[in-house]
Amino acid sequence: MNFKDIATVSGKPGLYKVLKPSRSGVILESMDEKKGKMVAGMAQRVSILSDISIYTLTEEGAEPLESVMKKIEAEFQGDLGLDANPDDAELRAFMKHILPDVDEARVYTSDIKKLISWYKIIRTNAPEVLEDTEEKKEEKES
Repeated sequence: MNFKDIATVSGKPGLYKVLKPSRSGVILESMDEKKGKMVAGMAQRVSILSDISIYTLTEEGAEPLESVMKKIEAEFQGDLGLDANPDDAELRAFMKHILPDVDEARVYTSDIKKLISWYKIIRTNAPEVLEDTEEKKEEKES
């Protein structure tokens, strides 16, 4: 599994594994203990995680969600060091630590909470997605 196989549905909590397209939309399976299946129709907005980025002040203007999550995994390995109910300042400090160039005016606290929640779901249900494969490490070095 990779970030192209994981989706989020607007208005629904959590993440979903993309199973296959159907005539009326796409068949998704929730990435929680229940493993419930649903068909997301054309009326629902489904976003694939590989298409999501976080706003930055760099020249590119955004950092892909995949690279941000891999940075979190590389540095924290699951223990984010946040309180059970972190306040806005703590969340913003965490984000600034992970992504120093984050555009604080365009990235809201709710976005940071969502990022942390998604990270925990992926770490629990699909930890292989967060690992840097050997091929990718070699590409970065060359």
